[in-house]
Amino acid sequence: MTSHVVLGLGGCVDYELKLSSSTLERLVDEYQIRNAELTSSLTVTNERELVISILSYLKKGGGGEHFVASSECLSAFAGRFPKRTTLGGTSVRAAMEMSRFGVPSTLHLVSINDIVRRLLPAGCDYICSGDEDTFYPHLIVQYDQDMRVRAGDIDIRAPFPNRLIYVNDPANESMLLSGELGSLLRDARVFLISGFNAIRDRRTLDLRLSTLRSHMRQLPAEAVVYYEDAGFHEPGLSQRVRDALLEVVDIHGLNEDEMQSYLGYAVNLLSVTEVASALESLRALIPVKTLVVHTKYWSAAFGERAGEYAEPLNEGILIASTRYSHGDEYTNDHYELMRNRARRKESVEFAAALEGRMGGVVRCLPGFDLDVAAPTTIGLGDAFVGGFLTAVSLGSSTPPLTTGRQDQDPRVP
Repeated sequence: MTSHVVLGLGGCVDYELKLSSSTLERLVDEYQIRNAELTSSLTVTNERELVISILSYLKKGGGGEHFVASSECLSAFAGRFPKRTTLGGTSVRAAMEMSRFGVPSTLHLVSINDIVRRLLPAGCDYICSGDEDTFYPHLIVQYDQDMRVRAGDIDIRAPFPNRLIYVNDPANESMLLSGELGSLLRDARVFLISGFNAIRDRRTLDLRLSTLRSHMRQLPAEAVVYYEDAGFHEPGLSQRVRDALLEVVDIHGLNEDEMQSYLGYAVNLLSVTEVASALESLRALIPVKTLVVHTKYWSAAFGERAGEYAEPLNEGILIASTRYSHGDEYTNDHYELMRNRARRKESVEFAAALEGRMGGVVRCLPGFDLDVAAPTTIGLGDAFVGGFLTAVSLGSSTPPLTTGRQDQDPRVP
């Protein structure tokens, strides 16, 4: 088995939920939740704490990812809302986007089951470190802008749309690496690393990182290695991953939530002064060759080779924006219409000003002007990564979509 694009390291089945005000308000009353409790917390051990966590994010319009101690809690909450079963994980969603453009890939999975086998696109091969079928669905909840929850002394309205991820997944938490990974990397031109955020034990993490480094010795010198950051279930372990991978990663990608989490303060994403300072501070924390930050207003590459990534940045923005507007059902027509859509005026001005201020070490592209009544907020960062790596793997030209996922692939519901 050989592949020019290898995407890892884990994947999962997602239960996608769309929150409703009425159900959340009923839960607030049932659990007697007070407004004073709506503070950020990393601890979620029962359904009451899960509701508090969701409301805390909704209040500020934020997104995030958390470990949940009880899988029963996730199942109980999922049973209160209509749900859609999909595939998740940055690597898997990126592979699905790349397959639309005829770019085949091989996934490294840690968990496999019949749902994964059925929903993976035909252009995706895989290896799996698990020796038997396992099923640990992740709970993905999304909410729309202006969603309002009023119950007891709580009266909040979401300033932005976003998504939240809640996980109890022993397979991804262990992140066992397949012995086949090294040989698979011998012919790779692109290698995506993601998923280490799910590991909660330091010794397990150190062992996996050491094993990964060993496998990566078989990568060709010209291969592009992209590490996509995420919300760590144990935030203190993030530094260990960065330290271990710094010398072997070409691009370190992250979104606005993760950037601000590292910095420890909120950043006005349309302030040139604040963003320039934030990028410099972030680079001091993560001195990788190229940083890529993708946000709802713009996406930027920061580093000596930033100018080489203009087309990947554009393709990432384009695919993420099309998904935001049309979800999994987007077609070639949707994609082409998005390509020709106007960019957001304030983002255009910001991008030009940021490049003017920081010079050739930054390439910043503005986002599109989007006004969508019911956007898809799930998997946007993954879609960005898929678009970015599509452009990297193909060079400067990106072919048209080869298939519509829902209406032409009988394996996708």
